[in-house]
Order: sequence, then C-alpha cells, then structure tokens
Amino acid sequence: MKCPSTGRFVNSGTGLPLQPLDIGHEDFVALVEPDTALWMLVKKEKLCDTLSDRELMSSFKDRIPDFKLEMQTLRFGLKPSAVYFNPTERCNLNCSYCYIPAAMRKDGEHMSQGKLIDALARLKEYFAKTVHGGRRPQVVFHGAEPMLARDAVFAGIKEFKDDFNFGVQTNATLLDDKAIDFLTSNGVGIGISLDSSVPEIANQTRMTWSGEGVYDQVISTMGKLKGYDSYSVIATITEKNVTHLSDIVDFLHGWEVPTCMLNVVRCTLPGARDVRAADDLSAKHFIAALDRTHELYRETGRKLTVANFANIVIGIIAPPARRLMCDISPCGGGRCFFALAPGGDMFPCSEFIGLPEFKGGNLFEDSIADVIKSPAFNKVTERKVEDIEPCNKCAIRHFCGSPCPAEAHEMNGSMKETGAFCEFYEEQVRYAFRLIADGKESDFLWDNWDKGTKTMFDIKAL
Repeated sequence: MKCPSTGRFVNSGTGLPLQPLDIGHEDFVALVEPDTALWMLVKKEKLCDTLSDRELMSSFKDRIPDFKLEMQTLRFGLKPSAVYFNPTERCNLNCSYCYIPAAMRKDGEHMSQGKLIDALARLKEYFAKTVHGGRRPQVVFHGAEPMLARDAVFAGIKEFKDDFNFGVQTNATLLDDKAIDFLTSNGVGIGISLDSSVPEIANQTRMTWSGEGVYDQVISTMGKLKGYDSYSVIATITEKNVTHLSDIVDFLHGWEVPTCMLNVVRCTLPGARDVRAADDLSAKHFIAALDRTHELYRETGRKLTVANFANIVIGIIAPPARRLMCDISPCGGGRCFFALAPGGDMFPCSEFIGLPEFKGGNLFEDSIADVIKSPAFNKVTERKVEDIEPCNKCAIRHFCGSPCPAEAHEMNGSMKETGAFCEFYEEQVRYAFRLIADGKESDFLWDNWDKGTKTMFDIKAL
C-alpha cells in the first residue's frame, strides 16, 4: 500500500515543487513550478515566509491540475492551423546566413500557378477539419523569395481571399507599386527584412549574388508601406549588427514601423554559424534595444512592438495566448504549422527544407493527416525539454522551449541537444520577469493582446 506524504511542505514528498529564480531585480525573486509554468513574484525578504506559508502554498497547489491540463493541451493538443508556403526555391539574394542551401536558391524549382491553386484547394479542404470557430487558417508565402513567383501567388490570394488569412515574407526588393497596392488592398500581412539602419552594415549580410547590397531598395519599400498596419520588419541579429540593435529600433520607430522582430540568426547551416554573435553580447544589446522601445513609447505614445520578445512575455503571463510557437517545446513545427516546398514536399518547418530526412510526404501524393503523423514529423513533434540536458532541470523550460530543433539537430547533432542560444533566451525571461515586477509588461505588448483571455489564477487575490 502506497503511503504518500500529505504534501504540506514545499519541495518534499508530494509537496509543491517550486524553484526560486533570480530575475536580477532589486526587490523581487520569482518562484516557478516548472512543469506547469505557474509562477509568483515574491519580495526577497519575504521568500522564506512565503515558502513556509502552508495556506498560500496549498492554494497555489490546488491550481496545479488546471495548469497541467492547460500546458498539456498547448503542447500536445493543438492541430495545424497555418502553413508556410514556399512557392519557389529560388531567391534573387544570397544572404550570408540563409537556412536554405545555396544550390536550391540559385537554380531551384518554381511552383506553377496551376499547382499553387491546386495546393491551396487541398489545404482548404484539410484545414476545414482542423480550424473551427469561425477562424481562418493562415497561409504565409515564404522563401526563398516568394515574389519571384508573384503571378502565381497573387492568383492564389485572389481566388482564396475569403478562405485564408494571407501573409507574405519577402526581402522587399521586388515589391513595386503594383504589388504593394495588390497586397495592401487585400489585407495581406507583409514582412520584410532589414538588418541595420545604415547601409554599411545592412549590406554586409543581405546582398545579391553578385555581392551588391540592397539597403536602398528596402528603404524605398518601407516608405511605400508607411501607414499600413499589417506590416513588420525582421532584423536578424549577427555579429555584424549586434551592437547596433538600439539604433535599429530608433530607425524603425522613426519610419513608423508597427511591429518588428529582432531574431538571433538560426544556425541550421554553417554560413549562419560564421556570423553568429555570442549569447552574452546578443542578450546585452537586445535588452538595451527593448529598453529603447520603452523610452520611445513613453516619449511619443507610439509603440514599436518587438514581436519575438512580446511572445516571451505572453508565454509567462498567459501561455495559451502566444502568437509564435518557436519558444515552447515541442515547438510549433509539424503540430501548429508545417512548411510546403514548391514541388509539394512537406516539412515540419521551413528550417528543415533542404534536409531530406525531415520530408514527411508530398501534398499532391499523400494525405496531409498522414504526413502530420509521419516519422519525419514525429522527430520534431516529439522533441521536448524533458528529454534535453540541462533543460529538464531548468525552471524556465516552458518559457523558452530550447529552440530550435533544426538548429539543434544540424549544429549540435541531435534532437536531444539544446539550440545555439540558451543564455540569450534565459536573459530574455529574466528581463520579462523584471518588467512584470515593475508593472511595465503591457508597454511591450500589442494593444488588446488579451482580448478573449480570462484570468484563471491571480495570487494577489488570495
């Protein structure tokens, strides 16, 4: 007969497992229940009293089953609702850190207009079974450079505009006035790329095949997109621009960019690893850039939301409201979204395009439902932090998720290895907790980010 403890004491028997986390705040420390990502902020001088407050700990523990179910659903219960649609393997640029092999980008395959229309029809049929409640599935035309297949892409958007929410991620060099008018008039989300506020830096990593920078073309496009709410700019953090992130923020805010992403370079291919900046340096300048966005917001009343950091904050305060699914384990690849290559081959994420062992099947030959359950997809969807050292002992493992599986596999040799930027993500989480402790977190989030959410547990109400 089993004789479990009564669970009255923290960190013993069946008691509440709480890990104190130094968040770098003068007054507060965090207490985290790692399996559920349930947390509280405690005054440092009250830490011992809090841990020995049995009534408080009992109330905290009572909510564990609800949060376990919520986290279980978020991690393992979601079905695909989006696809990163690569209509061409080719690109007119040869960026130094691109995760798609150069041979594919130079001489790869285009998808014909007929095939693209057929693909969207098949996707529509599949998503009708997985996306409900009046929501539309999302299709993001991604790259390589989707505007090289512009006629096919625009035909697809026109025919299925009532069936999907469309987006385009582009290097911006091929967005002429006609293209911009079509995309904006159809409410298509537009993401473009720019790595620096000055051409001398931006042109070092983003260039044509002949080595010419494209800064001026991107700036011209930004001018044409000013005032369009559904557009964003991605800046990829490398050793070339890492010390200039605050300048990039100033620049983008001045251009009235509504949303940006400051993404550390994904190290899936060796070329990206050659320009990777050190974790501590990336974290230092990333946080400085976040501070600068807050200063600008206070000065002007206009936000520049850094979407990848905002997602970290939301992952702490309201996990199911996350908009991006990279910083959770398993990541969104293969379970919340998948990637489609021009020939119809399906991969868990665009990061895996060019890695044949992660091809799960073909849209035109196989059932999407079968592909989602394929061994190739399972390699990604079954990767979880509980199986990764040292993530399985980390208090913040469900705020970070040890991204990225493609990066871990290619750079470190296994799905059970960490990615490249452990310290970078760790420092983001600490910073986010400091903002929460100071009551500033909403200043870094999208307006109305919490629409449709509800408070399940508020420790202050006890």
